[in-house]
Amino acid sequence: MSTVEAIDKESRAAARARKKADKIRDKHANDLPRSMQPSALVKTITIVVLVFALIYFLFPIYWAIIASTKTPSQMTGSNGLWFAVGLSDLPAAIAKNYGTLIGWTRGQFWRWVLNSLIYSGVSALVGTLVAVMAGYATAKFNFKGKNLAIGVIMGCMLMPAALLTIPQYSIFHAMHLTNTMLSIIIPCCVSPFGFFLGRVYAQTSVPNELLEAARIDGASEARIFFTIVLRILAPAMVTIFLFLFVATWNNFLLPLMMVSSDTLKPVTLGLYGMVSLATFTDRGALMMGALLGVLPVIVLFLGLQRYWQAGLAAGAVKG
Repeated sequence: MSTVEAIDKESRAAARARKKADKIRDKHANDLPRSMQPSALVKTITIVVLVFALIYFLFPIYWAIIASTKTPSQMTGSNGLWFAVGLSDLPAAIAKNYGTLIGWTRGQFWRWVLNSLIYSGVSALVGTLVAVMAGYATAKFNFKGKNLAIGVIMGCMLMPAALLTIPQYSIFHAMHLTNTMLSIIIPCCVSPFGFFLGRVYAQTSVPNELLEAARIDGASEARIFFTIVLRILAPAMVTIFLFLFVATWNNFLLPLMMVSSDTLKPVTLGLYGMVSLATFTDRGALMMGALLGVLPVIVLFLGLQRYWQAGLAAGAVKG
């Protein structure tokens, strides 16, 4: 073997050894000290609890998928945890229930889903921007009445939504906005929780030195906020957006009070109207509607999960 080949072989072996050492170091980089590591019993109990939690949250979705393929007689006369027909007949059963769902909703189902997307999307976008602007302003600026404003907004978190139904309806009726999309979008754009999260995140994540440097360079407050602060507040914004989106999507009392036209109903109110009919008996079609109605929320959560988890830790550690 030549000297060059021997050197090349040794260099490859050294590279493999370094790579293996790096993997071991990365694996144990976040390990706790031996005295702080949990015992085997604690690990086992943790895994068992997490498995039960997983089953608790996923079982309703699994049951909804099974129930959405069944006819009314099959809902009570078959195994509730498995399909009533063979796997080869599932497409026909799904198509039948889907046709029943569209028939009961008079072809309005996907219009209701679109309405829910509009209500939730617009409210979440506007509400997120308003929340982080208000939170940033109260975190980084001093002005007269600041503490009073913060106290009033935080007090709103303790106020039940049902208490506001009559005042809200009276205001929108006087403004001739009832039975319009704005009557749902405007109230859902306000989030005391979003303000609280935006304020905490701005306090802990936006350094005053960065703002002062931008002002010295001649940047206006609007430019600082839209080009610098918004990027820093992105994790909190995603969390606020998700909370507002889900809250608006699941909102039932406000649409019930504000809109009466079938073309303006969200999917929650539309499905309720279908179930409230005295002649309605097809629960399989109802479960299909509920399952299809929740799919956009599931997709949104999975798509923004990484940012949402980062936002939930906002303010947990003060640097």
